[in-house]
Amino acid sequence: MNINELWRLDATAQAHLVQTGEVQATELVAAALERIEAHNPELNAVVGLDPERAMERAAAVTEGPFAGVPFLAKDLLPYPRFRAAMGCRLFAGNVPDAHVPYTHRLEASGLVCLGKTTTSELGLLGSTETHLEGVTRNPWGRELSASGSSGGAVTAVAAGLVPIAHASDGGGSIRQPAALGGLFGFKPSAGATAPAVLIDNPFVRLTSEHGVTRSVRDSAALLAATAAGEGAEPVQPAALRPLRIGLYTTTALGAAAPPEGREAVEAAARLCEQLGHHVEEIAAPPVDGAAYSNAFFAAAASAVMGLEQMLSPMLGRPLAPGDVEPFTWALLDWGKRMSDDARAQALAEVHAQGEIMRGFLAGVDVALCPTVGAERPTLGFLAPHLPMDVITRRMERLAGFTALHNAAGAPAMSVPLSWTEDGLPVGCLFAASPGQDARLLQLAYQLEEAAPWADRWPPRFT
Repeated sequence: MNINELWRLDATAQAHLVQTGEVQATELVAAALERIEAHNPELNAVVGLDPERAMERAAAVTEGPFAGVPFLAKDLLPYPRFRAAMGCRLFAGNVPDAHVPYTHRLEASGLVCLGKTTTSELGLLGSTETHLEGVTRNPWGRELSASGSSGGAVTAVAAGLVPIAHASDGGGSIRQPAALGGLFGFKPSAGATAPAVLIDNPFVRLTSEHGVTRSVRDSAALLAATAAGEGAEPVQPAALRPLRIGLYTTTALGAAAPPEGREAVEAAARLCEQLGHHVEEIAAPPVDGAAYSNAFFAAAASAVMGLEQMLSPMLGRPLAPGDVEPFTWALLDWGKRMSDDARAQALAEVHAQGEIMRGFLAGVDVALCPTVGAERPTLGFLAPHLPMDVITRRMERLAGFTALHNAAGAPAMSVPLSWTEDGLPVGCLFAASPGQDARLLQLAYQLEEAAPWADRWPPRFT
């Protein structure tokens, strides 16, 4: 195997090379570190590298389905001995020393963590451009947003820095960047994976942990390796009965999908019919998008308020505007000005709208819609210095198709099935009822075989 071509292989193929002795794990890790050194200065997707620790682990690891495969963790995940800044200047020196259940599973899988990937501050925004780390660039275009909050993870995998990276999704933070980066982005059902944090708040309860990958098999293997229960086996390709797939193209706030998104899902519908499934256009979910938007930001504000209560005694003073980005401060201030009753009512709306979404998904085997609800964003579209009302309106547009799956606890995936005339990726979003993760992954295997995307790379990084 040509060492210089290792980056083109998915994680499963890289692990196989190690298992057969064709390549050493240290060679895989060294090749990934070299590629990061070559390309990360332009992309700014990777932070907190620890090459020495990575090479030590690569030399020692022998067990697990991904034994020896280089990997990056999103900088919201507390990974022992790696800085966990969460995109925030306040936590730039934070280095956890203990595993959470999710990182225990990652270690047991044999993955070799090299460092962290960039994220928005506290994971609050669907962008990856922070005061702490600067701007993360989309490898498909220097002026294009990487989206977020898993923008660093997607950028790293899309550019071939590593074959697989951890990501998390509270309203579209895996699926949107995956759609804009040309990757497979799967959000598991609520509770499907081991816990990744030791705290609990309304925002955390919306969030699913998983990763971004180039292949469906990598995603399925990662899901099994990090499953909440013991002994999970990866979902394998299998014959599917004909599925009833409902197609819709209107966001939760009643906005029409951008043209490239509608064209992509119409093409995906034709492909699904060729595969033997039945596709019909249906009405959009009967949710109250405005009520859910208010509920989502109330949950985010509650999380930031809890963080302030924890930090103030440590700082010896109240949190100040200069401690966090302008959007975070505005969100905190907005949350504080809500009455307890208004906040409780808003948080109750998360459950109410989630129940409506679950009822909608129960009416079909799979729902199909665009992944991204706005025109393709450029850098600055969700910059954290923008006024809060501007950011919330833009977030509502961007996450108009993705956010309600989190409220419903439903599995959903963005699949890179379409490409613009300029060669840019367009994701199609498939979702199913809670617990139907295997159904989605089996459909994804079919789609991957029928319309493969693995060899589509950003031109500047081939």
